Amino acid sequence: MYYNVSVNRDDALELIKYLRGLGIDVRTSTKARGHQGFYLHNRIDISKNIAPEREIPTILHEFAHYIHSKIEPFMERSGGSLEIIFDDNNPNFYKNEIEKITNTVDINSKCEKLLTHKGIIKDKILEQEKIIKSHYPQFQRSKKFPELEKYIKKTNAKYLLKYDRVKIISNGKSELLSIENVEENFSQMPEEFLAYIRLRSFQRKQAKVSSRISRLKKYYSRPTELFARFVEGLYIKHDQVKELAPNCYKRFFELLDAGYYREMFGIKELLQAKNCK
Repeated sequence: MYYNVSVNRDDALELIKYLRGLGIDVRTSTKARGHQGFYLHNRIDISKNIAPEREIPTILHEFAHYIHSKIEPFMERSGGSLEIIFDDNNPNFYKNEIEKITNTVDINSKCEKLLTHKGIIKDKILEQEKIIKSHYPQFQRSKKFPELEKYIKKTNAKYLLKYDRVKIISNGKSELLSIENVEENFSQMPEEFLAYIRLRSFQRKQAKVSSRISRLKKYYSRPTELFARFVEGLYIKHDQVKELAPNCYKRFFELLDAGYYREMFGIKELLQAKNCK
């Protein structure tokens, strides 16, 4: 989720014209590889399906990547560095501030929905564990439990210890087993064994959610992404950026005026526009 700004189509067209004047290949009729925008090798794609109010912020975001690539070659692979972005050997001076801006510009960076979902899964795991422990007090989730698996592995339910859905073909007949219907498929199975199967499924779900959270946090913490959202934030939340990240703000405009960010100086007026309170 992003914060919206007022729509100004003329500004968007002027910005695109400026970028094209720099020799950047700007395309607005692609799907941008499934993103709102995409930058690679002197080319910026803006999704043809983008909401009008997201056009300028997205162009600024991708243009920031372009500028970053000019001052820090190979940043696409390395992720860049705050030392180069702010031309300062003390990156920690800016790190906390610029991370706040990312969380302000793009709420998805907080992973709130995923963290909530992870919490729900954790509660369900505890519920299944409680059922199992009512029969096997010594049960531990972190260890294999032979008493449970020995029984389950004598049935087709053994496949559900690794998969949520499985199709079994035997003697020309097929049977579809699902974790969602485990009670129906194995109605004679004691509750603790059913609980163990469900627990294993929830553990897989938890691992997937944790992995996704980790990937997203790694992505959002890349200096090149932090910088792009900072530039984006100057347009959509200018006053808030100035308040939340005073050191980043001051250093950015010092370097911008000094020509460090090269062609970005040409859109200084746009970055100073306080059009979203």
